[in-house]
Amino acid sequence: MGSPAGLFCGGDNGWEDTLSLRSLAASRDTVCKRHADRGGDIKTLMSEFIYTDEEPIDADQFLAVLNGSGLAERRPVDDRARIASMVLNADIMMTAWSGDTLVGVARSVTDFAYCCYLSDLCVLKEYAGRGVGRALIDHTASRLAPDCSLILLSAPQAVDYYPKQGFAPHASAWVKRAGG
Repeated sequence: MGSPAGLFCGGDNGWEDTLSLRSLAASRDTVCKRHADRGGDIKTLMSEFIYTDEEPIDADQFLAVLNGSGLAERRPVDDRARIASMVLNADIMMTAWSGDTLVGVARSVTDFAYCCYLSDLCVLKEYAGRGVGRALIDHTASRLAPDCSLILLSAPQAVDYYPKQGFAPHASAWVKRAGG
């Protein structure tokens, strides 16, 4: 398994260190080792972003990132109760912060051992291209067993992004609404 729940910092061996949000925000001297090993910009991430699954967010915060990322057109943003349920019932809600600003969310449903459905990966447009999405994927993966599969359905405008993050296409996936 990966890191304990919490804030993710690069220790000598990777994921083992966790700190409180206040102390991490004050020091800003850590970075996800796995992200850096995959070519992430260490200097930028060390100074700008904190990744955690322990800083709870509410429906309004999630809606703000959905709306600011462009993913809102594919989510039920006009149904606040449904959005609140999505936030409440996620198994992993990995968030990215720049100071007090929520800049990205990776929302997943999983059994932690066999499969993890990464149902939402959204980053505010003004933070796109800075490694936040990649780091959110990496931090989510760190919470899973090593053989657990990450599964997602890509938004049409992101189909070229996921192969660059190590995802392979799957030709035999289907979608069906529960009510029909």
